[in-house]
Amino acid sequence: MRLQVRQVTYQARDINSYELVHPEGKPLPTFTAGAHIDFHFRDGSVRQYSLCNDPSERHRYLIAVLREEYGRGGSQALFERVHTQRTVSVGRQPRNNFPLHEEATHHLLLAGGIGVTPMMAMLYRLQSIGADFTMHYCTKSPEHTAFRPELAALASEGRVLLHHDGGDPRRGLDIAALLKSYEPGTHLYYCGPVGFMRATEAASAHWPKGSVHCEYFTAAASPKATLTKDEAADVGDDAVGLGFQIKIASTGAVYYVPNDKSIVEVLREQGIEVETSCEAGLCATCKTRYLTGEPDHRDLVLDDEEHSQYLTICCSRAKSRMLVLDL
Repeated sequence: MRLQVRQVTYQARDINSYELVHPEGKPLPTFTAGAHIDFHFRDGSVRQYSLCNDPSERHRYLIAVLREEYGRGGSQALFERVHTQRTVSVGRQPRNNFPLHEEATHHLLLAGGIGVTPMMAMLYRLQSIGADFTMHYCTKSPEHTAFRPELAALASEGRVLLHHDGGDPRRGLDIAALLKSYEPGTHLYYCGPVGFMRATEAASAHWPKGSVHCEYFTAAASPKATLTKDEAADVGDDAVGLGFQIKIASTGAVYYVPNDKSIVEVLREQGIEVETSCEAGLCATCKTRYLTGEPDHRDLVLDDEEHSQYLTICCSRAKSRMLVLDL
């Protein structure tokens, strides 16, 4: 889908927002709070950016991007090359791996830095349905805090609480204390940098299953083993992340997946095309059903129920010697 950049806005230090519209003014596909769009770059890479405007809007998409000096290059390309009136390419439909659970009696939102982007759409939706919610927004300083004008009214009401730590998380929000007690009916949503995510995951580990929801922006690199192909073939089923085999259910073909290649890479070498996007376990585009075997799940988006039937073949591997894929 080709869209036009109508406006670029400075939101905070190193954060810009980009308003995207249809070049002919046509309505855009609907989206739900927590959804993202796939942003396609000229070199073939794809990045995911959360939509942060009101989901009831059909005339525009709004994304906000943090410029990361040591990232994968997507944010720098946006900052340096994307300006008003430029036409950009995005996926045909927004996708949502981080939806609101509107049946909750209270919604607790925790945002760290640029992790506020999916929360903005959630706030609009929660207000429109009259839901009970609280958001804690953690940043380094007011100058690093995006969407301050949009959040001002909710902050004055005490429904959005801003926390500035000056770069030292120990001086910011006490996440462990906040999440120590679980109130029945509450659902937790969190998104932010890796340290923030780990702290929130640990602090909410005792919350009931199904009440905690998160979205990662980056995936931790998976360590690669250093065994040879022959050594990998001899390891037992308990060896996690080592070489293994995949079997294609429809043809019976068996392929070896070495330590330095993903399942997707091996399939492509065999002429089997599989749709992918992020190739980091963040979007579920390559979600594939498996029939037998035990996956080593390394994605950050599928839940336990989905893991019982599917794996993301861009990053996940196998604990068993073989995985049979429903391809």
